[in-house]
Amino acid sequence: MELEALKKIYAGYSGIYDALFKRFFYPRIRHAISTMNIDTGEKVLDVGVGTGLSLSLYPSGCDVVGIDLSSAMLRKAKEKVKKEGLSHIELLEMDAMSLKFADNSFDKVFISHVVSVVPDPHRVMSEVRRVCKDRGKVVIVNHFKSRNKIVARFEKIIDPISRKIGWRSDFCVDEFISLSGLKIDKILKLKKVDFWQLIFATNFKDEQDSPIPKGRA
Repeated sequence: MELEALKKIYAGYSGIYDALFKRFFYPRIRHAISTMNIDTGEKVLDVGVGTGLSLSLYPSGCDVVGIDLSSAMLRKAKEKVKKEGLSHIELLEMDAMSLKFADNSFDKVFISHVVSVVPDPHRVMSEVRRVCKDRGKVVIVNHFKSRNKIVARFEKIIDPISRKIGWRSDFCVDEFISLSGLKIDKILKLKKVDFWQLIFATNFKDEQDSPIPKGRA
């Protein structure tokens, strides 16, 4: 999906995003951030911060940089930052496939509902691995194609429609993991039947510790 098309789609969502999606997304976002064990003084990158559903969940003793491609979504997030006095949070308009940060800038990275939206999720993960410190923690919340064959077939059928409204419905978690370059610590769902998964991972930069061969990241 082209970036300009994505910007238009999510600009359209910006005014109603929280009303539409908070009940589905917020519980997983809250669980993910609460289990990241963010320490005082750590620097955290929030990739795809959107309207800022995650922002109030970060402890005040850390420094958070939230990025998003959509300026319209970021305006909503900035309103939350101002209203709630979240002085430890900085918001920037940025393409997740081309992060404007130096190598090893962040202790931890949170990626919420992004990897099935962007044109090249593996490029996003390459950038995330670059800006995250060695052995830093990366947590991903996303919808992935079901392992149930009937559900997966349905997801494949509706994929052309889902792309028109902003995401892929047939994105395979195994494919994503195999090319992510991350060491997966655990994968879980909040409910037994759940369309969204939480992936907890470690960013090993040493080639001998990496879970994938050189050149695949």
